[in-house]
Amino acid sequence: MDRNRYRFLSRWPLPAPPAAVYTALERAEDYPRWWPQVREVTRLDDTTGVVTVRSLLPYALTFTAREARRDPAAGVLEIAMTGDIEGWARWTVTAHGTGSLARYEQVVDVTKPLLRRFAVPGRPLFRANHRLMMRAGRRGLLRYLEAV
Repeated sequence: MDRNRYRFLSRWPLPAPPAAVYTALERAEDYPRWWPQVREVTRLDDTTGVVTVRSLLPYALTFTAREARRDPAAGVLEIAMTGDIEGWARWTVTAHGTGSLARYEQVVDVTKPLLRRFAVPGRPLFRANHRLMMRAGRRGLLRYLEAV
């Protein structure tokens, strides 16, 4: 096992139609409006942007996100990431009961020197930090979807 590799999976049941959820998730530049831990998204062009995130722990991660797949029919949004973390992340939005299920998958290697230095003792904290960020993201998206 590589101590600097992380795999995450989150499932967000949401009471909105899949098309509405997909539309919200494809507008990454709006994430800071509803997701408190996404501090900044700066578009570089139509398919690339620089993202800075910071959750509870006192460090920020900055990475370049490049669109790898956008498939509205399949409900898939995928990015490739380079910077403080390198790897990929994917949203898959499907119908679920009367609403939607937004499934988030991420596989990344941490390249930020501080986090690499504390890879072994910090791993449980880093994973908890990610869980808190995802929980807040779901709450924020719920509020955002209610408002639009």
